[in-house]
This record gives sequence, C-alpha cells and structure tokens, in this order.
Amino acid sequence: MDKKELRKEIKKKLDALTFLEHAQNSYLTASTLFSTPEWKNAHTIGITVSNSPELDTWSIIKRAWDEGKRAAVPKCLPENKEMVFKHLTAFTDLERVFFGLYEPKECTTAIQKGGIDLMIVPGLAYQKNGFRIGFGGGYFDRYLSDFEGSTVSLAFKEQIVESLPVESFDIPVQKIIVEREVIDCRD
Repeated sequence: MDKKELRKEIKKKLDALTFLEHAQNSYLTASTLFSTPEWKNAHTIGITVSNSPELDTWSIIKRAWDEGKRAAVPKCLPENKEMVFKHLTAFTDLERVFFGLYEPKECTTAIQKGGIDLMIVPGLAYQKNGFRIGFGGGYFDRYLSDFEGSTVSLAFKEQIVESLPVESFDIPVQKIIVEREVIDCRD
C-alpha cells in the first residue's frame, strides 16, 4: 500500500472513532505521556495544535503551562517547506491557516531548535520501530534531521501498522505512546 492509500485508510479509521473513544484514548495517552521521564525532564515541549480527528493536544499544551513548561508550536513556511517553532503562551495567540491548521501568530517569539527538549511528533500511521507517515509535507522529517532532543509520538491503536513505505529521508521517533503503552522504538 502506498502512502496516499495508507493515509486515506487511517483517516477513515480515525473518523470512525466515537466522541467517547476519542476523548478517553486521548486522555489515557496524555496521562501516560505525563509519567515519562521525557515529559518530566522537559522545560520546552514542541507540539502541534490538534485538529479532529487527531489525538487531542490542547489539554497537553494546557498541562505544560500548568507545570511551568514552555509550549513551542510550529509555524510552517510553505515557500521553503520549513518550520519555525514559536513560544505559545495563550490559545488566543493562534490563528487558522491553510488546511485549517492552527499556528502561532506572527507576533509570537521564535524558539531555537536547541531550546526544545521534547518534540511531540505528529503523524497518521506508525510502525513500532518509530517510522511514521505524516500528513504529506515532509516538514517534520526535515526539522528532525538535526534535532537533538527527545522525540515521542502520540497515537491511537488504529494508527499502528505492521509496515509502511519508508524512504531514506524519513526520521524515526524514539518512542510512541498508545493509551497506557510506551513503545520504545530504539529496542
């Protein structure tokens, strides 16, 4: 199955989740994240702002603020397919951009790559070895190519697949959290 077909299949599975399943599994996965050493030791967390049917990250950002951590949210630069992470201090500093994504407004402050301790890497499908298929832009693979912090993805069990097409530029994450399970992809 190619990437396009896999994306379509996973989106269909995610769309089939009930509101309750989505909320419960988002909560369980976030709770598991909060107990990891990566979360506990991080001062700055790189994280996207979720859209349906993605796993909820709004509550994770709120928890980061409650714990005195910085939330760094990406702003895509389509002209060169790169991202810059911006310090988000309030949800009112977000705006909706292309594809309905939430991104920080221009007035927010940039955070250097070396200043991010933990990156929550989004995706649609994941293998247990850490490889993932994202939403098709390649933004995160480019960003992670020289990222030195911890990388974790949060997923619903419906997003875990046996195999997926992997290319030379794909960067695996170190861990995947699915509800109460932490998959160490480096094993």
